[in-house]
Amino acid sequence: MNRLEKIYREQVAPKLKEEFGYKNIMEIPKILFVSLNMGLGEGSQDNKIIQDGVKELTLIAGQKAVPTRAKRSIAAFKVRKGMPVGCRVTLRRERMWAFLDKLLNFAIPRIRDFRGLSDRGFDGRGNYTLGIREHTIFPDLPIDEVEKVKGLNCTIVTSAKTDKEAKTLLQLLGMPFRK
Repeated sequence: MNRLEKIYREQVAPKLKEEFGYKNIMEIPKILFVSLNMGLGEGSQDNKIIQDGVKELTLIAGQKAVPTRAKRSIAAFKVRKGMPVGCRVTLRRERMWAFLDKLLNFAIPRIRDFRGLSDRGFDGRGNYTLGIREHTIFPDLPIDEVEKVKGLNCTIVTSAKTDKEAKTLLQLLGMPFRK
């Protein structure tokens, strides 16, 4: 069992049950999965950019990333339907907890001029999306091998019904939101 998962089961879940008055332990919000997405628009012209993005996202996530393809052609961006335009990976169970532990304890403290995460990333259904401008904040990447700094989106999908429940869950796990 991962360290963060142990903290969730022993400390966070009982606090959530007490705070929101859940009668059944199955009502307690939990993290279902984490989805990482890296948009590589210029990759439609150069396949090496897509390959590098997939390799780097695989190192960050600890699971093989898959390239995403354009759903339709857009002439202004010189993109045809079916061209690779990014990569993504979905993490569940052990890999999800390991990634969240790495994100909260190693990556977020390495963000330059960090003042806390915005709480405006919630979608109204208890899911939180975090935009990361530099993927080099993750300690798994050898920085000297990274040719171009890329951004990525990290979506944390929870079983919480409201944003307040989800924010409390993430705060108790150690997510540093702005005051």
